[in-house]
Amino acid sequence: MTNVSGETLRRRPAQRRSLERVERMLDECARLLDEVGYEALTTKEVARRAEVPIGTFYQFFPDKQGLARALALRNLDAFLGRVTVRLTEVRLSDWTEMVDLAIDEFVEMKRTTPGFAVVDFGEVLLAPGGPALEGTERTLDTALKNNVVVADRLRAIVTDLLGVPGGPGLDRALIVAVEAADAVLKLAFRARPGGDPELIGECKRLVRRYLSAHLPED
Repeated sequence: MTNVSGETLRRRPAQRRSLERVERMLDECARLLDEVGYEALTTKEVARRAEVPIGTFYQFFPDKQGLARALALRNLDAFLGRVTVRLTEVRLSDWTEMVDLAIDEFVEMKRTTPGFAVVDFGEVLLAPGGPALEGTERTLDTALKNNVVVADRLRAIVTDLLGVPGGPGLDRALIVAVEAADAVLKLAFRARPGGDPELIGECKRLVRRYLSAHLPED
């Protein structure tokens, strides 16, 4: 079950039944995004499919933008959780292998996770690979762009699990790497529905080479 924070929702679900309802609404939102897209998504249909009264929907979410934000945060938590698990399962010969691992997990989620092709980490895409719906670049945090939030969450993994020293240089490098990966992966998914393998490979090479000039080798 997702760790949806009280700041994400209008009201924090206190009972298991409420938590399950929130999860069902997020699940149905994700499925509907694949079926009809964001613009045709309605709160009424999400509530109907989740089998909850529309009043219950509005107890937890202010509108469909709030619902998309909660889904994006759930997706980000799931992605970081997958990356963390993989890092504990494999022995990396050097930290740059994390780049391949993280990109592979992102691509797999794009291919298999409901709704992820439309709303991954905040931006709402009108078609695979974009363009993005205007005004959704700060879905995760009204003060920060989505990619800045993603880079900050990745920084915690890099410093805690891989032992890379933190600091302004690392922060800047990760933001640039996330922005670059985002742009190339969008290109890959515009080229082919499941992501163009050659462009995905180029994304890995680009990010590895960039970060190798900014982070320690060991």
